[in-house]
Amino acid sequence: MYMTVPETAAFLSMPEEQVTRYVLEGRIRAVHDGEQYLVNTSQFESHFLQLEQIKQELEEWRNTPIPDDIDIKDED
Repeated sequence: MYMTVPETAAFLSMPEEQVTRYVLEGRIRAVHDGEQYLVNTSQFESHFLQLEQIKQELEEWRNTPIPDDIDIKDED
């Protein structure tokens, strides 16, 4: 499915100017139809999968308790 740049910006929750810049830099693949750029949304599937995986790993890291340090010496 193809979307315009403003629709893609809303889909990615990014500013429209940033999406436009990424399209012009080639970081987001797009097709120019003579009037506007059209972006295929299938290129973002792996992005969302990776984002979800990173969120899960971060949550696991936050929930891991800090182990006691065995090198602590009591000076009392």
